[in-house]
Amino acid sequence: MANLPLTKRQRQILDFIAEYSQEHDISPTLEEIARHQGVNKVTIFGHVAELERKGAIERAAKGISRGLRIVEDEDPSSTSKASTSRGTTLPILGNIAAGSPIEAIEQDEVLDLNDLIPPGREVYALRVQGQSMIEDAIADGDIVLIESRNTARNGETVVAALPDGDVTLKRFYKEDGRIRLQPANSTMEPMYFDDIQIRGVVVGVVRQF
Repeated sequence: MANLPLTKRQRQILDFIAEYSQEHDISPTLEEIARHQGVNKVTIFGHVAELERKGAIERAAKGISRGLRIVEDEDPSSTSKASTSRGTTLPILGNIAAGSPIEAIEQDEVLDLNDLIPPGREVYALRVQGQSMIEDAIADGDIVLIESRNTARNGETVVAALPDGDVTLKRFYKEDGRIRLQPANSTMEPMYFDDIQIRGVVVGVVRQF
């Protein structure tokens, strides 16, 4: 399968081509794909062209209406590797405090993100506990997507490891020789430290309703 990331629609088209080809022993036409997806043929033509460009499918020859063929992986394990590298699944490493700091505990859980994460970025997920970031629309139970890095700009929301080993989710500010971790909750006071370790910066939020 292709190593380049596919959109949700492209994956749906690829799955339909695979299912149709397996059932009928021949690939579907663009009209059949369009009918199945509920879009027009021109839209499907563009998606198929992108799938060809990304190496996910190939044509037997130009002008053949049923000449689409899925490019198989040479390595049977490469599908899962490609899926991970595209960022379609992320590890949920544990809980992160958005109230009083808590100990971070690693858990064996993954989150399927499909197209939410751009390729080429090292990102993981944490589930929020507490209401200290509620005014930034990060609520208890939400999942925050964290870009793994150890630096941040003033105003960015960070995963901060505190001197006592606890971790918390707060807005980061470096000022007057010290660090201010600012909650997004007007009922809570900021936290001040001489030094902390930044474990990552929030790049997205998955809301839990």
